[in-house]
Amino acid sequence: MNISTGFNRLTQKKGVYIIDTTLRDGEQTAGVVFSKKEKVYIAKLLDEIGVDQIEAGTPIMGGDEAESIKAITKLGLKASIMGWNRANINDIKASIDCGVDAVAISISTSDIHIKYKLGTTRERVLENMVKAAEYAKSHGLYISVNAEDASRSDENFLLEFVRAAKQAGANRLRYCDTIGILDPLSTFQRIQRLRQVSDVEIEMHTHNDFGMATANTVAGMQAGARFLGVTVNGLGERAGNAALEEVVMALKYVCNNAIPYDTGKLKETCEYVARASGRILPSWKAVVGSNMFAHESGIHADGALKNPRTYEVFDPEEVGLERQIVIGKHSGSASIINKFKEFGIELDEAVAGELLVRVRALAVDLKRTLMDKELNHLYNEYLYEKVNTI
Repeated sequence: MNISTGFNRLTQKKGVYIIDTTLRDGEQTAGVVFSKKEKVYIAKLLDEIGVDQIEAGTPIMGGDEAESIKAITKLGLKASIMGWNRANINDIKASIDCGVDAVAISISTSDIHIKYKLGTTRERVLENMVKAAEYAKSHGLYISVNAEDASRSDENFLLEFVRAAKQAGANRLRYCDTIGILDPLSTFQRIQRLRQVSDVEIEMHTHNDFGMATANTVAGMQAGARFLGVTVNGLGERAGNAALEEVVMALKYVCNNAIPYDTGKLKETCEYVARASGRILPSWKAVVGSNMFAHESGIHADGALKNPRTYEVFDPEEVGLERQIVIGKHSGSASIINKFKEFGIELDEAVAGELLVRVRALAVDLKRTLMDKELNHLYNEYLYEKVNTI
C-alpha cells in the first residue's frame, strides 16, 4: 500500500475532484453484481479517464468483495483507492487489510435515520464517528466522513458533526442527499451556508430520485464543494446517482472549467459498465447515448451539416461517438442529398424531393428511420419507374 498516493492525488491544488463510486454504490443497484474481473477492468477504465478517487467497495464484506478490492489496490493506479466503512473500527481494519489509501466512514445524521435505522442518539453517532475517524487517522489514511441523509439533517447538528469530524482528522465531509430530495437552488444554499461556517472540504453525493442528481452536484460545486461523487451511467440504488459522464462534460461546457479528464474514453467506459451491470444504455442517454449526435429533423440536420455548432455543443469524437445524419419521416432534401453522397450518388434538388416523399411514406409505414439498403432500394425503384414511364 502506498499511503501517500491518496494524499498526493487529493490534496494537490486543483479546482474539483471526481470521486467515482460505481464499484460500491453503483453495484448496490438492485440486481447488479460485478465479477472480480469486471471490477478490475472498470477500475482501469476509470483511471484512464483520470478519475481522482475510486471507491472500490466494502472491505468488511470479505470474500470476493475484499479480493476484488485487494486486486485493485495492487494495480498501481494513479487514482486514490477508497474502501467504504461503517463507523466501526473493525470495518476500518478490514479496509487497511485490503491495502486502500483512503476510507469513507459512513453514519446517518438525520433524526429519522438515527431513531428508526440506528436506534440510537445524536451523541452516540458523534462518538462512533469520532472513534472510527481517529483510528483511521492513526493509520495514515485519507478520510471522508459521510453524513448519510445529510439533506434531511438538522443543520446545527450537521455542523456539530462536521466540526467533530474535522477535529478527529477527517479530510472531507461527504454530503449525502440520500433520497434525492434536494433541488439545485436549495443545494447551493445549503452548501454555501456550510462552507461559510466551516473550513472542511465537501463532497457532493447526490441521488436521482427526482431526476436532479447531476444538477444538484453541479450546484454544490458552484457553492464551494470541490469533490464530486459520481457513478458511470448514473448507476446506483433506486433511481441512481449523478452520472460521471454528465458531471464531467457539464463541468467543461456548462461551467466552463478546464478539466484534466480524458473524455474520449467515456463511451467505451459507459458501454462496458452497461454490459457488466446488465443495464441497457439508452440511445437518448445524455452525453454518451447513440442519439446524442444523430440528426433526423430536416432543419436540424441541415444546420448540423452546415455548421455542427448549430445543434451540437461539442464534437462527438470528444466522448467517443460519431455524428449521424439519419433518414426518416422528419428528414429534408439536404439530408437526402448528403446521405446519397455517401453512396457515391449525386442527386439534384428535384430528384431529392421526389425521393423524400417516398422516404417519408416508408418511414411512417415502418415507424422508424430507414437503413441504407432501404434507401438504395427506394432509389433503384425510382430509377426503374422513371425508365419505364419514358
